[in-house]
Amino acid sequence: MNTKINVGVIFGGRSVENEISVLTAIQAMEAIDTAKYDITPIYISKEGEWYTGAALRESANYKNLDKLYAACEKVYLRPIYGDNHLYKVRKPLFGSDVVATLDVILPALHGTNCEDGSFQGTIEMTGIPYAGCNVLASANGMDKITMKMILSACGIPVIDYTWFSDKEWFDRQQQVIERVEAKLPYPMIVKPADSGSSVGIKAVHNREELQEAVENAITYSKRIIVEKLVEKLKEINCSVLGNYYECEASVCEAPIRSGEILSYEDKYLGGGAKGGAKGGVKESRGMHSTVREIPARLPEEQTAFIRATAVETFKALNCDGVSRIDFMIDEATQQIFVNEINTIPGSLSFYLWEATGISFTELTQRLIDIAFQRKRDSSFKTTSYKENIFNYSISEAKGAKGAKR
Repeated sequence: MNTKINVGVIFGGRSVENEISVLTAIQAMEAIDTAKYDITPIYISKEGEWYTGAALRESANYKNLDKLYAACEKVYLRPIYGDNHLYKVRKPLFGSDVVATLDVILPALHGTNCEDGSFQGTIEMTGIPYAGCNVLASANGMDKITMKMILSACGIPVIDYTWFSDKEWFDRQQQVIERVEAKLPYPMIVKPADSGSSVGIKAVHNREELQEAVENAITYSKRIIVEKLVEKLKEINCSVLGNYYECEASVCEAPIRSGEILSYEDKYLGGGAKGGAKGGVKESRGMHSTVREIPARLPEEQTAFIRATAVETFKALNCDGVSRIDFMIDEATQQIFVNEINTIPGSLSFYLWEATGISFTELTQRLIDIAFQRKRDSSFKTTSYKENIFNYSISEAKGAKGAKR
């Protein structure tokens, strides 16, 4: 009898970060202790269809998606609480249509429709334990505007910023530009509010560049954030592992960028150093491809401040699992700001935890344990009342709500 826990690793998704998610998932599946766990890979295509099969575990297979899909089974989850089965879309004439029973889910999803609470809400409907942040933390962490509002209210330092919607831009472009220029000096950074992996982000130095950057950013998001550009910038990342009441920070890293901002190429193709993307790297290893300095060479007081602020940010946003908090140091003033949080970081930030003394295998174990702990904790909370108001008269029921007569 197989007594191993079955872990559903879900990745891909309707996101511009689909391929990066594949790399994270493959790395995670290689790290999971197969003596303790079975693994069910589940890939969500860019069209939103779900697949499972052993072929999903090899990155080379994603070069030909039609061939990959043909080797896999199309599947779905039912949004019924207590149903943890993964079902075949094509039901067999005989036998069961259940492909697997999922005991816990390890999301390896990045970006819009995946890391923003959408996926987490779907899994909440099933009741299956899952690793990482819940719906609220995921949504707030993904949206850079909401995140900065929360952190500012908690006294956590963030860079000066302003924001607007795509509809405002379409209807009142001149007024929006004037408002941005009144709030911030050039140079600035334009970002889609809810996109990751440096997608759609551009540094701008004048009004013409601002207009071009916004036109690009609104193809990714309906809300745009514009921030002050730190010209003498040192970027520092720190990961946090745990839950909203008990967590710890990793060592810090300093990713090496090739331009004014850390680009998609810097992160995933090693573009920040010689021999990187421009030098002909043929295969990405996700965030592990980034050229980085670990641990970051910083004064002890700065390291301590960043690690403490990372924990504070994690708790303020009500996070669980593993996240990566990205910081900016203005080397002209030595001010430190939280730039953003990645609630499902690329490669699950395993490289930061390995440098801290926690192996990737132990990291996946901790994430699974946290998922089960959250499920146990939630079981003690009241979600419904035993009393049925329909057992009372209509007038009593209305009176209880103070309804008008």
